Amino acid sequence: MDALFHSVSLTDRKFLVTGGAGFIGSHITAYLLQHGARVRVLDNLATGLPSNVALFRDHPNYEFMEGDIRDFDVCRRATHGIEYVSHQAALGSVPRSVKDPVSSNEVNVSGFVNVLTAAKDSGVRSFVYASSSSVYGDEPNLPKVEQRTGNLLSPYAVTKMANELYANVFGGLYGIRVAGLRYFNVFGPRQDPNGQYAAVIPLFVSGIINRTPVHINGDGEQTRDFTYVDNAVQANVRAMLAEDSNAFGQAYNVATGNNYSVNFLYNSIAEILGIDHAPVYREPRAGDIRDSLADISKAQRLLGYQPTHQFMDGLKVTVDHFKNYYS
Repeated sequence: MDALFHSVSLTDRKFLVTGGAGFIGSHITAYLLQHGARVRVLDNLATGLPSNVALFRDHPNYEFMEGDIRDFDVCRRATHGIEYVSHQAALGSVPRSVKDPVSSNEVNVSGFVNVLTAAKDSGVRSFVYASSSSVYGDEPNLPKVEQRTGNLLSPYAVTKMANELYANVFGGLYGIRVAGLRYFNVFGPRQDPNGQYAAVIPLFVSGIINRTPVHINGDGEQTRDFTYVDNAVQANVRAMLAEDSNAFGQAYNVATGNNYSVNFLYNSIAEILGIDHAPVYREPRAGDIRDSLADISKAQRLLGYQPTHQFMDGLKVTVDHFKNYYS
């Protein structure tokens, strides 16, 4: 990660990354450590990976705290002495939330309120959290603009909208500087390639390399604003360190402002790998949005956000990573 996403020294500044053993959280952690920050990671390793802890365990500025955000005392200890919070801990996946809405709510809503309350009580400078493009629901217009949302389509989307509502109330009531990031289909190295809810790109790479059945839901013409993980890291860093008070009390689209079909994604991966392997089409997935495309002008204006990686740049890096993983 060569791009610089901050203009002030991070040396000895104290950050908490919840879910820091996860995909996006581990990339945020890597950036902060690279630039001299002190980073405490809180993760219960339910979906985070021990390998993402091992990456940094020997770093003198890294502290790993195993614990669950559903436990308020854990959150209180995790936020003690912290200046900035990047809250990435969550139970992701629309299908997971459809199957088990209770767990999604406990982690994504109750856990969120625990971390936010503990951060408020600890007097943090800013609190940035992961929201989701799923909050747009069935709103039909493209590109998606932050002030216009529709009917929510999954329990996961409800939990992320609840995060935004709580954040706004806490900002108004307690004066805590809070910002939400609506991620659009973030991808990159270290996405979990295993399990029932594995991310689509590692699944595609694995299936194509091993010539096993690769399933595409629906006709594959649904579109997504696929966003390379460095762009999500940038948004977190810029939001946490924002000096303009107008940057807080907001939710931002984090994307590239371009969308591609799932069929295009699949064919691009096959082309990068140089392997001809046809996918298998199946029924559309419950709770899925048909098309997704972000307007990123708000993040550009208030955070200075500018994507460093477009779709194909990030895809090549990601496919190379998983090609080595499966080789």
